[in-house]
Amino acid sequence: MKNKKYIWLIGLGATLALIVVPILVFWPRTSAAAEDARAKLPVRPPHVDHKNLIQGPFESGPEVTKACLECHEDAAFEVMQTVHWTWESKPYQMEGRTEPVTIGKKNSLNNFCLGIQSNWAGCTSCHAGYGWDSADFDFSVAENVDCLVCHDGSGSYIKGKAGLPQEGVDLLAAAQSVGLPTRENCGGCHFNGGGGNAVKHGDLDQSLLNPGDDLDVHMGGNNMVCTDCHQTQDHQIRGRATSVSLDMENQAYCTDCHTETLHEDERINEHADSVACQTCHIPAGAVKDATKMFWDWSTAGQDRPEDPHEYLKIKGSFVYEEDFVPEYIWYSGVKDRYILGDKIDPSQPTLINTIAGDINDPNAKIFPFKIHIAKQPYDTVNNYLLQPRTAGEGGFWTTFDWLSALQLGSQDVGLDFSGEYGFAETWMYWPITHMVQPANQALQCEACHGDNSRMDWEALGYLGDPLVWGGRQVDK
Repeated sequence: MKNKKYIWLIGLGATLALIVVPILVFWPRTSAAAEDARAKLPVRPPHVDHKNLIQGPFESGPEVTKACLECHEDAAFEVMQTVHWTWESKPYQMEGRTEPVTIGKKNSLNNFCLGIQSNWAGCTSCHAGYGWDSADFDFSVAENVDCLVCHDGSGSYIKGKAGLPQEGVDLLAAAQSVGLPTRENCGGCHFNGGGGNAVKHGDLDQSLLNPGDDLDVHMGGNNMVCTDCHQTQDHQIRGRATSVSLDMENQAYCTDCHTETLHEDERINEHADSVACQTCHIPAGAVKDATKMFWDWSTAGQDRPEDPHEYLKIKGSFVYEEDFVPEYIWYSGVKDRYILGDKIDPSQPTLINTIAGDINDPNAKIFPFKIHIAKQPYDTVNNYLLQPRTAGEGGFWTTFDWLSALQLGSQDVGLDFSGEYGFAETWMYWPITHMVQPANQALQCEACHGDNSRMDWEALGYLGDPLVWGGRQVDK
């Protein structure tokens, strides 16, 4: 009997071992590296419920801001020091130019909706302010700062033309709901840049409002918000966009939280010297929602069947792609930016933002990009890109007359227009840096090395696959 008792205990122990040990071994655990990264996230102050602090009614957005400033006296002044308010950079002395230049949404061309000058009211619906409907907007008026666009927690606050609240918005409910910025706040503009969801970036769209872990490991599984990485002090938000920046100051980096030597395999850590984290950890762009890859303005104005992903009379023809493989180039910042009046060679693509970096640049890393290609109007005599008036009186979206729209737009921006125009190809680079995949979905060796490599090694400056050839090309 005693032996049977021991046999029973041994059997029970073995059974428990079979059950418990695998659980202890394979149960999902947070790595020390992940814990270290979380420790670097900002500590949020406790939320203050504003329901009993703010009393209405409010008839306008500026009235809400005025109420906010009764307690947050410096908030509007801080916002007015940021590019979210000015839409213009500090002056830069760029190589090859005789005078400093500023760039930003306020004064620069892009190859999407082209530019905001003379098209103010439509484009400024995403401005962090109220009433910017002309070149005469007063940037010094504190009440014109829009607090709600970043702090509304009701989910019902919507901006319209010139950044004014859309008719019917309950301003009191929005004001009483304010809190720290959410993905919904940031995404209201950044997910919809270029005229709609997913149009511009290729890594920012409405799928990130409530993503799964397999779409974005930060915003999904870890439920992070934008300001966890784009950390903010005195309303200065960390981050730089290649579309409207010429420096890397105040940039947000993976290594703000993660170390460059966090991999157990030293061979992978060595890759971090020349390969950006995003290259391996964001294998694709536009994972859920298709993004615009090509825009042909030359076909606009025609009467043909319309589809927002293929053709609109006011905008022309489009090509969208979903789950695309990025283009890989060396990146250490922005080298140059197209400025209104710069000469172009219409036989070659014009780079709206020229990316700095090559294989010999010690600060450059191989980085994933979306390249947006467009055909946009240019002056065939003066050989420079043109800014048309699209919206408002006499705009192309009303007349569908390119000649008059280009005359009016050139007048608005102070460019001479010969009266002769065509359409030139332009390229614009958009870095892929969101939609970070879980570690087990990162690119494996064969994705870049081998017969089916996604890398154009020779274009990157190598003799071939460096795993085979090793060296770099010799300058001739």
